[in-house]
Amino acid sequence: MCHLAVEKALKGLYFERLRETPPRSHSLMYLLNAVGIVPPKKPGKFITRLSEASIPTRYPEDLARVQQVFTEGVVRGILADSKEAVAWIRAQLSP
Repeated sequence: MCHLAVEKALKGLYFERLRETPPRSHSLMYLLNAVGIVPPKKPGKFITRLSEASIPTRYPEDLARVQQVFTEGVVRGILADSKEAVAWIRAQLSP
């Protein structure tokens, strides 16, 4: 759900900036590039990492392995970083 929250925030920014319906894409990197913004280092690294984790966590072939990798602590960190990324995206909107 964190990927989805960041994706929707980027699509909202896309619409505000370009006044077009956002593309049917789940690629966070594509959306960042389409909007023409470069995030600061921390949210940028996180958005890249979140993009890479999306497919394996959304459609896990090996659920037990995913559960080992994404421990409670890891997931709490992802949630906190997602909130920061959405806040940064929101700050890019016009006042």
